Amino acid sequence: MIKRISILTRKEGMSKEEFLKHWKDHLPIAHAVPEMRRYVIDHITSQPQRADVPVVWDMGDVDGIAETWWDDQASTDRAFASEEGKRWLAHGASFIGRQKTFIVKEEVVVG
Repeated sequence: MIKRISILTRKEGMSKEEFLKHWKDHLPIAHAVPEMRRYVIDHITSQPQRADVPVVWDMGDVDGIAETWWDDQASTDRAFASEEGKRWLAHGASFIGRQKTFIVKEEVVVG
């Protein structure tokens, strides 16, 4: 299983409210993307910082985090190459200003 985590910011000049509206419109499109196993969106509600750990980078304002799950890299590639996947990605490009994606291996510590 492959899990992708993407940190998202809105396009320059777009309000947070506009970004969230476009993101909400983006969600139904995901249902048509073949081979996507799970899609979770995380809304940023606050950004606490530990006093004992310095901030060593500034990502700027993060507007949301998207998580998707796929069987493997080949299924991800097929999905993104499909018409439905291309439509989903193109719609995302209409409101996402910056995106940083990580492919992660999840390790559950507390179930």
